[in-house]
Amino acid sequence: MIAIIDYGMGNLRSVENALHRLGAEYCLTRSPEEIRRADRVLLPGVGHAAKALANLRESGLAELIPNLRRPVLGICVGLQVLCRHSEEGDCEGLGVFDTFVRRFADSPGAKVPHMGWNSIGNLDGKLFRGMKGGSFVYYVHSFYPALCPDTIATTRHGDCLFSAALKYENFYATQFHPEKSGEVGEQILQNFLTL
Repeated sequence: MIAIIDYGMGNLRSVENALHRLGAEYCLTRSPEEIRRADRVLLPGVGHAAKALANLRESGLAELIPNLRRPVLGICVGLQVLCRHSEEGDCEGLGVFDTFVRRFADSPGAKVPHMGWNSIGNLDGKLFRGMKGGSFVYYVHSFYPALCPDTIATTRHGDCLFSAALKYENFYATQFHPEKSGEVGEQILQNFLTL
């Protein structure tokens, strides 16, 4: 069973639809017991990182999530809250990934927010099994995780090369939305389900 954490910040319907297409069993939950029992955990997110972290702390999930030992996949804001610190709201994250979330600088040819399709490269690890660099995925974000030792894929937006995906132990995360990224995104989710 896959637990999709519902903490008031998710693009839950599109994540549910993607898992349904893959034939996966899942539940939406904010119950610590259900999350602990799950075989896999998804932490989706859309919106403001500081608000997301406040919701997680208020629900008690901020203490639970970093201690999970099952595969966990953060998506978009779900990735950002797992980092050390975010410039969005100047807030401390959960510290799973040893990197900082920064705001894109306004620059010619690189609009903020970074929205739409962009390619990923420097793919490393099982999350990208069967994929080639240059595959396109879907983004909607104004803040990005800086490059770090946990980086397992990159994307360039204007002059900024940033972490498209991160991995540390059993934690994985994508800044892009695999649930909105067509066949490429479905392959990534399928790879996560079979880790």
